[in-house]
Order: sequence, then structure tokens, then C-alpha cells
Amino acid sequence: MSTMETVLAEWLAAELPADTAIGISGLRRTSLGFSRENWVFDLDWSRPDDQGCDPLIARRDPPGSVLVTDRQLEFDVLRALEPTPVPAPRARWIDPDGGRLERPTIVMVREEGDCDWFVLNGARPLQVRVAIARQLCDLLASIHQLDWRGLGLGTVLADPGAAASLAELDHWERVLRSHQLEALPELEVVLGWLRRRAPQARSTVLVHGDFKPGNTLLQGDDVAVMLDWELAHLGDPLEDLGWVTNPLRRREHLIPGAWEVDDLVEHYEQATGLAVDREALRWWNIFSNLKLSIIVLTGLAAYVDGRYDRSYQLPCALVSLMLDLMEV
Repeated sequence: MSTMETVLAEWLAAELPADTAIGISGLRRTSLGFSRENWVFDLDWSRPDDQGCDPLIARRDPPGSVLVTDRQLEFDVLRALEPTPVPAPRARWIDPDGGRLERPTIVMVREEGDCDWFVLNGARPLQVRVAIARQLCDLLASIHQLDWRGLGLGTVLADPGAAASLAELDHWERVLRSHQLEALPELEVVLGWLRRRAPQARSTVLVHGDFKPGNTLLQGDDVAVMLDWELAHLGDPLEDLGWVTNPLRRREHLIPGAWEVDDLVEHYEQATGLAVDREALRWWNIFSNLKLSIIVLTGLAAYVDGRYDRSYQLPCALVSLMLDLMEV
């Protein structure tokens, strides 16, 4: 039995009733996930009057990553989502400080489905791909329409109110300052531009933070599960919409000639009843690329420190795209 299997079994045995006998089978680390270690396994359990096998996944913080996020907040969000129509993974247990597995970890039900980052431009017939695109947009709308106050998320997530854009800009600038290895004058230009033009949020919603087909599971031609809630927070709904309409990610979110930005925005407006300010959306497009740049720089710093095994280069292409979008 591997060390990981041993400590995982000890932890889960402590979480379950004392009369439960357990076994772990099929434990392996998958290649999926750029910011967490994903360990999939089956939990075989038996009690005097019952027995079963539960497919599970443990998401553990790695020594270094492109993202530094809080497992407790992710766990709280997932638990809050359970009674809602939003199809999110079901969280079972949390090791918030790494006392069990050395680093913070969440154990969740391993949901069924296929992950396809580029499903919208894959081999399915055009009408099927457009239908999936509409499903994704409807899913985003359903997340934004959740009653986050009624779900108790206001007790674990801060509400930035109308200043959501500045709150996110401040957050990611702090991340940048803690990880940048050298002066980055182009990013200073972008930061200044964004700060001077920060839009006011018209509403506060639950923001997913990394909404994309690659973070969903498909069952046939249906979008079945929304994954990776580690960046979830309260904020402006245009933040997620700016992420999915970012020109850099056209292949993931758009279908040339059939599902363009205008189609996506119009469908979102119809689903939510919210009018989208296109200038504010452009601000969030630029912010999305700043966020991606900082994520790359975080990964680069972790690689240089020897805490991460993926190498990164300076985000020059992202900087060029931001300057183009800023029209400077």
C-alpha cells in the first residue's frame, strides 16, 4: 500500500462511523488539473447492515501551482450549491490545513462524464455544437441567478458591491506583487489603464471565475457537471462573461459564423434579463488577460523556486492582446 493510500485510508476511516470497514482501490493521480493534484479512487465500505463502493476524487494542493486558492472556501461553496439546480461536484470531506494529507485537500464525489476543452469546435454536427454552446450559456446564467444570500454564501464570501472591478483588480495586483520576479512595465501600463476605467457593477452574483468547457463534464451531448470552483467569489456578472468572450479563447467558447460574441451576449441577456454594457465587457476582456498573465507569472515563479514541474515564459502575447484591446 502506497503512503498516499495509507494516509488517505486513515483519514476517511476517521470520518466514517466507527463500525465501517473501508478499503481504497484504483488510487491514481490523473494528469488533469493545472492547479491541484487530482487523485481518483474508489472507496469500498461495509457496515453490519450495508455496503457499497463510492467513486471519489481527492483534490490536494501541490507544493507549487499557477494558482494559490483556499480549499475551505471552495468546500463551502460546493456545499452551498448542493440544494441548487447548478450541477456541481458533491463535496464529502475536507482536510483544511493539511493535517491529514500534508497539504489542504477536498474529497468529492467523482462525477461521470467526458471533459472536452474544445467541444464547440470538435467533430459533432454544427447544430449539436450550437446547442451545447447554448447550454453552457444557460448554465452560466443559472449560476449568476442563484440566491447567494439565501444559500448563506454571504457569510463566507465578501460582497464587493458596486466596486467589484476594483476589488478584483486589487486582488490580482496583490498576487502579481507577491510572485513577479522582475519589473514588468507593460503590465504597469495595463494596471493603470484598468484602474482609471474600472466600471461599476450593476449587481452582485456568484462568479465562477474560470468558466469554460474544459471545466465541465459532458454526458452525451448534455452539459452535466460544472467543475473547478476554486476561484468562485462574489462579484460582477460581467467578469465571467468577459472571461468567456475573451478573444484569446475563441476556440473554446465560440463557433465561427454560428455562435459569435453577439450571439452569446444576446442569449445571456435573454436568459438573465440583464443588459450587457459592451464597454464594461471590454474592460473585463482586458482584465481576463491580465489575470491570465498573472497566473502564468505565478507558475513561472513556482517553477523557478523548484515547486512546480511546468515551465512558463513571460506572457508577451497576452500583453500584446491587452494593448490591442485597450487601443493604445
